[in-house]
Amino acid sequence: MTQDLHAPLRDDVRMLGEMLGRTLRDQQGEALFETVEHIRQVAVAARTEGAVDMARLKTLLEPLDEQQLLDVARAFSQFLNLANLAEQQHRVRLRRQRQRYAADAGEAENLGQVVRRLLDAGHSVERVRDTLGSLSVELVLTAHPTEVSRRTLIRKYDQMAAQLAALARTDLGEDELRRCRDDLQRSILSAWCTDEIRRERPTPVDEAKWGFVTLEQSLWQALPAFLRELDDVAGELLGGPLPLAVTPIRFASWMGGDRDGNPNVTASVTREVLRLARWMAADLYLRDIDDLLADFAMHDASPALRAVTGDGPEPYRVLLRQLRETLRNTRSHMEALVNGEEPPPGEIITCCDDLLAPLMLIDASLRACNMATLADGTLRDTLRRLHCFGICLLKLDVRQESSRHAATLDAMTRYLGLGSYLKWDETQRQDFLMRELSGRRPLVDARFFDSPECTDDVREVLDTCAVIAGESPESLGAYVISMATSPSDVLAVMLLQRQAGVTHFMRVVPLFETLSDLDGGPDTLRTLLAMDWYREQVRDGQEIMIGYSDSAKDAGFLSAAWAQYRAQEQLAAVCAEAGIPLTLFHGRGGSISRGGAPTRMALLSQPPGAIDGRIRVTEQGEVIRFKYGQPQVAIHNLEQYVAATLEATLTPPPAATPAWREEMHRLTDTSVQAYRDVVRDTPELVTYLRTVTPEQELTRLALGSRPARRKTDGGLASLRAIPWVFAWTQMRLMLPAWLGTGVALEEALAEPARAGHLLAMQRDWPFFQGVLDMLEMVLAKADVAVASYYEERLTDDPALRQLGSELRERLLATVAALQRITGHQDLLANNDVMRWSIKVRNPYTDPLHLLQAELMGRLRDQPEADARLESALMVTITGIAAGMRNTG
Repeated sequence: MTQDLHAPLRDDVRMLGEMLGRTLRDQQGEALFETVEHIRQVAVAARTEGAVDMARLKTLLEPLDEQQLLDVARAFSQFLNLANLAEQQHRVRLRRQRQRYAADAGEAENLGQVVRRLLDAGHSVERVRDTLGSLSVELVLTAHPTEVSRRTLIRKYDQMAAQLAALARTDLGEDELRRCRDDLQRSILSAWCTDEIRRERPTPVDEAKWGFVTLEQSLWQALPAFLRELDDVAGELLGGPLPLAVTPIRFASWMGGDRDGNPNVTASVTREVLRLARWMAADLYLRDIDDLLADFAMHDASPALRAVTGDGPEPYRVLLRQLRETLRNTRSHMEALVNGEEPPPGEIITCCDDLLAPLMLIDASLRACNMATLADGTLRDTLRRLHCFGICLLKLDVRQESSRHAATLDAMTRYLGLGSYLKWDETQRQDFLMRELSGRRPLVDARFFDSPECTDDVREVLDTCAVIAGESPESLGAYVISMATSPSDVLAVMLLQRQAGVTHFMRVVPLFETLSDLDGGPDTLRTLLAMDWYREQVRDGQEIMIGYSDSAKDAGFLSAAWAQYRAQEQLAAVCAEAGIPLTLFHGRGGSISRGGAPTRMALLSQPPGAIDGRIRVTEQGEVIRFKYGQPQVAIHNLEQYVAATLEATLTPPPAATPAWREEMHRLTDTSVQAYRDVVRDTPELVTYLRTVTPEQELTRLALGSRPARRKTDGGLASLRAIPWVFAWTQMRLMLPAWLGTGVALEEALAEPARAGHLLAMQRDWPFFQGVLDMLEMVLAKADVAVASYYEERLTDDPALRQLGSELRERLLATVAALQRITGHQDLLANNDVMRWSIKVRNPYTDPLHLLQAELMGRLRDQPEADARLESALMVTITGIAAGMRNTG
């Protein structure tokens, strides 16, 4: 059954490969095609025989000149992107058949299945309906610091996806199918003839525009389509569709607001992005209104509508034309502000109700005049977009590092002659902040801005708060404080907002990201909620962000996962005791060491009480494209979030038993020590990282707008968590995802009693099951032969080679330990399709790895090397990322 079900995927991969081959023949000649095909065949044969034979591949690549190296790299990179398209299309195909993609292994349950199971388990229709109607799932789109593909090429891949979908239609004749295949062949040719690498680093505004494109081209259609499916489920199983205003999914963004360590994100950038979002929203709603104008020529109308429009023959169009004019004014107004010009006169949309109220009047009139069927068409879609996206499209979060706020307050206290805020202890800081927050006067006057204390960095923090004060609260989300360690970090941001004249505070969200911050987070929250003034400010809900990247970089994957679990348990308990609703904001990425996991697995493995109908999650660049870049794929992923959040709320996983907790403490004590022995206490590791991975090259490529390092001259500690993960992934050692964990598992398995605990945890505890499943997936993508080749090509240092050998031994030992617990003789033995997917990709990633190592060596030896070598290196980076998929 599985083989038949997934045959179309294999057929699509084969067809796309053949089309790419024809393009290579036509554009580059038979010689290049034969070279690429020979390399592919050797790579396939080498993998079939066991591990990849890098030496055998090397002999084929050594004679190639610079242009040939570039062309070969591009060919293999293109295929991997095409394979990703085929997998996306296969998910859409199976979803339409209500089948599960086997590579999702238990992840993809549709909403109807979940609701039926909840009802069968004894939950009442009323409880399921009320819970579903009150869910709050907010997806926060973030930029991708390791994305090198151009938006131009991404759009071409979107075209190919649509063409691939057309070929799957069963209602087309042979001539129509032939034309679809011809269109797809042309798109592949167009992509081949397009430089796939971004040559200039994007600005934060560019990144925000990229996010808008995803929303415009996919999510704008996907959101109302998903809510219609939700209506169908509620109508069939829960007594009728949910109210129109119910929107369990909302969206926010960090693009243009995340200034932590990114000097390119300034107050003026944030203001520009907010206005661009308003422009885009007005433009999209204009399209909706134009569609309604074309359809709503009816003359029957309610007295309430007639009271607004008069007695003309087409009352709906009268009101819609008024809205169209106001939206046009809004779009022109925002465009002028973005361009630094005086806005033209005219009424504009200033709040969501300006658009919602007249559309609801139309809706009520249609229903009163026996035209509910029309109200439930495109008008309903527009109203639901309004409830989800508002007039700002995406609520913009602001993120800044805690020390910047402390330094700003220090400048103020020194200006006022009160001493140095930075030298005060935590009690002194809290007393000062609460005294000022409880008062009414500003902390400083305008003269402060002309004083020596007001440095550029201080002014930037205050300018950001001024932007917040000048914008509608509807446009703003959370103010996230990275590296939050104490209650004063939270109170400081509230005081700075008040100083700027903010009347409706952005909710202030501490981000607990290192191991010590996660452990101390519950005490920080408890202290804050003990303050009457603060508790009143958050009576409607407290939000806390849980960091995955830095905690894993600090302590390793296993220790970080357990610290995150414990922190969520304790934070939920603190809020429950205070009677304050808690929203946990998960700072996840695509990679395993950054919390990446299938949606259902991730949500159902959280501690009981941590998801009580409310959750926020970051979705970063590469994941946005893969999960939300096409409407049908986006609908599937929105459904997964809502279904899993509903299930986790009503049937939370079992709590950890005392024995499991004790075992996790022992495992993590061992794993964090083993991890830090290498990462912190092995001096050669930094040199090894910078020698055998493309970590150095990442800093000079035109990736995201944010620098790869917090400090240009810093060591490992200054390297951001995302490039840290990305660099190890590129050469297939995957070190951040497993280092330390294998040692801990081996030690436990050596004792029969502890081994029994591990087997019970693997069987009965969703959290531990999730940890092992993620570990197994990433280990299946690791490859010691590939990693060893980078080392062989890039270093002769005996100490570095010894370290590399030890790391690879630890990797293999981790695989062996995992296999003993899972009982799988081969990794992913229970997931044939994912194994097949990795197997298909390996013969295309292997040559890219070999090329990357060779190009790194040549470029390091030749500072003035041919520009084509650097282009080829960038192609290998993006190609390997496409092959690995969850890279950052």
